[in-house]
Amino acid sequence: MTQVLDKPVQLDPPSVAERTARRKALLEWIAVHSLGVAAALFFTLPFVFVVLTSLMSDQQALTRDLVPDTWEWGNYTKVFDTPGFLTWWKNTLIYAGLGTVLTVVSSIPVAYALAKFRFRGRNTALMLVISMMMLPPQVVIIPMYLFWAKQLDLSGTLWPLIIPMAFGDAFSIFLLRQFLMTIPNEYLDAAKVDGCGELRTLLRVVLPMAKPGIAAVALFQFFYAWNDYFGPQIYASENPGAWTLSYGLESFKGAHHTDWNLTMAATVLVMAPVILVFFFAQKAFVEGVTLTGVKG
Repeated sequence: MTQVLDKPVQLDPPSVAERTARRKALLEWIAVHSLGVAAALFFTLPFVFVVLTSLMSDQQALTRDLVPDTWEWGNYTKVFDTPGFLTWWKNTLIYAGLGTVLTVVSSIPVAYALAKFRFRGRNTALMLVISMMMLPPQVVIIPMYLFWAKQLDLSGTLWPLIIPMAFGDAFSIFLLRQFLMTIPNEYLDAAKVDGCGELRTLLRVVLPMAKPGIAAVALFQFFYAWNDYFGPQIYASENPGAWTLSYGLESFKGAHHTDWNLTMAATVLVMAPVILVFFFAQKAFVEGVTLTGVKG
């Protein structure tokens, strides 16, 4: 019988090259995370400053203090008690909500046609959509204002901003088209073999698979409408009952130009819905934006 003697295993010490590689990897990790923390602070600290200022008293808001001595939560109640603020909130919800629904519903069929149909002039139509994306709205504001205000007498309302969304949006069409290009044609062919027409294929097959892209388009449009200042200024400035939060906030700041705590509280209330919407829908938003660049 042979006797096996257990001997302790001796590990060779790491070489100079291995120690250098480990040290380099550690330094890279520290550098990357330091930049990430710095970027997070760069974007977060202004928001923290706004929130802290909104909770200060009238006198402390005019000082250099960064932290409230007393937390004045009643500032937010004062903002809601301001005449017109709830009306601005309601108008903004109507403008952003209804405009988002109309944009998504009207853009999906056009994007589906540009992505999956083969017809003469398809590339020309796509180039027209891209050209509309590059056209600043200020270029056509004069003829559009004359049409809506003089011909249809809709000045002083938000309808000149909402109704055009029922006819599609160039950016939304392009983004949805890019996403629909990632859906394999085999799914559509299988649905047609089962007897589905184009409309049923779109509703039963394409839309469920395009939820991330639709969510991204809806969020983009919602954010745009919620923060829109130029449109309400042009069409609704003469009627305070049709103001939105973005335009009304300018009037609020003028009325409370020395009450920075109330101005900051109103700013927080304007930003809060957008932040909450993005927080709960960020996964679908990021996925939709990412997948639109997979296939062109």
